[in-house]
Amino acid sequence: MRAECQHSDFRNTANQAGVRLRARLGSMLFGLLSLCWFEFASAQTIDSVRLHRAPDHTRIVFDLKGPLEHKVDRLSNPDRIVIDLKDADLGFDMNSLTLARSPINGIRIGKHESMTRVVLDMSDAVRPRTNLLKPIEPHGWRLVVDLFDSDPEPVRSMEKVVEQQAGPRPMIVALDPGHGGEDPGAIGPGGIHEKKVVLEIARRIYRLMDAEPGIQPVLVRDGDYYVPLAERRRIAAEQHGADVFISIHADAFTDPRAHGASVFSLSNRGATSARAAYLARMANDSDRVAGVYEEEKDNSGLMGVLADMTLSGSMSHSLYLGKEMIEEMGSFTRLHGNRRQVEQANFAVLREPSMVSVLVETGFISNPEESRKLQTAEHQEKIARAVLNGVRRYFEHHPAPGSWFAEQRRNGGGSVASHRIQPGETLSAIARRYSVSESALREANSLRGDLIRVGQELRIPGS
Repeated sequence: MRAECQHSDFRNTANQAGVRLRARLGSMLFGLLSLCWFEFASAQTIDSVRLHRAPDHTRIVFDLKGPLEHKVDRLSNPDRIVIDLKDADLGFDMNSLTLARSPINGIRIGKHESMTRVVLDMSDAVRPRTNLLKPIEPHGWRLVVDLFDSDPEPVRSMEKVVEQQAGPRPMIVALDPGHGGEDPGAIGPGGIHEKKVVLEIARRIYRLMDAEPGIQPVLVRDGDYYVPLAERRRIAAEQHGADVFISIHADAFTDPRAHGASVFSLSNRGATSARAAYLARMANDSDRVAGVYEEEKDNSGLMGVLADMTLSGSMSHSLYLGKEMIEEMGSFTRLHGNRRQVEQANFAVLREPSMVSVLVETGFISNPEESRKLQTAEHQEKIARAVLNGVRRYFEHHPAPGSWFAEQRRNGGGSVASHRIQPGETLSAIARRYSVSESALREANSLRGDLIRVGQELRIPGS
């Protein structure tokens, strides 16, 4: 019996030793594999770098394969910014970046044993700031280095605008091309970016409005850089004292057959359609895509904003403006769902009680036919003209006290609106729509009989 017990004890001891040995070997193997994986995962090659110049800062973006340990130092005499990228190789030619309009004079690269050093030679002192961004479509991991100007370009304030004006004031219209910089917006066939198309359209609208009496346009974004959503509203309302805010976009959807232009305003009852809710979510994600800092995020309380807008009347006036623009756009392009009505949703960029605010979707950039048209000068000019006509008609129908349009109504014989003739319209129908007599309509436009033509613009006399 004792021998059997001893034999059993020996066998148990041997088994335990084997278990411990296998555990030790497994632990060693796991550690070795983990070390190899860590070395593989932490060492990465950076093959893509971008540079965007904004009015008050320069942004450099390193596209990464994963998180990256980094360090940024500011040196003086001479001014330099030193960026250390740990366990990273730079496979991108930094000297291929366009440095025009930036305070960067030159870029030098140094390769060290455990890091790559990027030295930016500066013409002026800047304030550096970094942001390591997690993946979000269409980007992966990114390291953002922002260089803020110590002496940013001065912005023309509303007080200066008023000082420069003599007589009735112009109505100020803020044009906001959506997206920009790190946020390309929707991407259409052939890689066309929404941010580029809408900037071109906004510039065309600006040129038309700048030549129009009684209207002073301003551009919220005039280059390939990103402006946070809350900052867009602040620039328009506080820096420029805008009466009207127009955010310009180009739609996208998973189904390439989707088509048509549309106009949106802010909603106090939820979205008017599933598509409106979807577009609002996409637009509101822009700050995440671009990578804004905590203090730049939009923290406005929606319910308080809605209450302020209701009291100020800006929400109802946004619907009036949107209706005028829809009518104009429907004269030359298809409307989404063939609906001549303003849709509503919770667009963060429209949350400003002091302005009449709308968002214009100029068409579906995901639709091959509309994408092609949106890139042509002819179609862009038609969109710009439609926006101008809609805004002008709104100002004529709802002239603000002290404005050029109010002065025109008082001294110009009561002329308050214009109308572009659409196919199938008659002079009598147009007169009924604006509550004027046919004879007054003929007299205001020097018409003989009922002879009118499609595309002709009629001046509408006051009722």
